[in-house]
Amino acid sequence: MSTNNVIRVMLVSDHKTWLWGLEQLLAGAQPPMQVVASSTEIDSALLLARTLCPDVIVLDADLGCGGACAIDYLPQLLGNGVSRALLFSGTQDQAACGRAVRSGARAVVGKETPVKQMVDAIARLHHGELCLDPALLDSMLGVLNKPEAAPDPEEQRIARLTLKERKIVAMMVEGNGALNRAIAQRAFISEQTLRNHLTSIYSKLDVTNRLELYVYATRNRLAEPVHAE
Repeated sequence: MSTNNVIRVMLVSDHKTWLWGLEQLLAGAQPPMQVVASSTEIDSALLLARTLCPDVIVLDADLGCGGACAIDYLPQLLGNGVSRALLFSGTQDQAACGRAVRSGARAVVGKETPVKQMVDAIARLHHGELCLDPALLDSMLGVLNKPEAAPDPEEQRIARLTLKERKIVAMMVEGNGALNRAIAQRAFISEQTLRNHLTSIYSKLDVTNRLELYVYATRNRLAEPVHAE
């Protein structure tokens, strides 16, 4: 939590230039702000949010999450009970922005937003205000009032996989029967670590063995390699 009236901010985006630039801008912001962490991938962001409990999390809606959507991780990012989330979006997808608000975001701004307005949005959010880009507000209200479609249970299962687990699934399918030793070597992990990952994957996807995993992954298009930027 913030001390000495300094707003503690965490930045989450896989655009490293953007991360660096925003961190420099916030260093001289008023009211005072401190970037306590920045992350380029969702797994580390979840850990940092739990351990550091920043006042404001600025999340890039376009963050690559191994096929999942960054918005889906908002409830987990906000699970510490302290942080508030600002979604930074490069699109004007009203349905996505509405879903972000349902998932806990209390500020949504576009990537073309001037720096001064961005800083102002972080400060207002920290003080408990709902801060939505005026250009998005009217249409978002209409979307928010519409009933949300029932979540796809398969998408929910897949969203529970970590990026590392997604990569291992892709390797298992691509290996097409390769021994665990070969898969472990390719993933730069031990066979025991691989078995631990597989146990977690089987549980999350509700499968019991490699054959069922192969069928599930192929049916749900999880076979493509996942690359972290």
